[in-house]
Amino acid sequence: MKTIYLSLLVAAGLLSAGAAQAADETALAKSKNCLACHAVDKKLVGPSYQDIAKKYTAKDEAMLVEKVLKGGKGNWGQIPMPPNASVTPDEAKKLVTWILSLK
Repeated sequence: MKTIYLSLLVAAGLLSAGAAQAADETALAKSKNCLACHAVDKKLVGPSYQDIAKKYTAKDEAMLVEKVLKGGKGNWGQIPMPPNASVTPDEAKKLVTWILSLK
């Protein structure tokens, strides 16, 4: 019985930590104005984060970090993504890792 209880506590802790990390990344995206053009589950000006996660994998992470930092165009239509000078490389990596986890 103690083993089951301990397993449930560990699982709850991991879920709680995952939820806290997602909240942190959502707050980061909001603070960097990413959510002005993107939403988790629907297209706004740019694609939804879930659509991005479906299209790309972890092997695309470096390219996506560069897109967050330097902007890009043509991958999702005619509207370009502007460069994000206020986002650091570490923040861009956190955001991309989070986005790719939204499959």
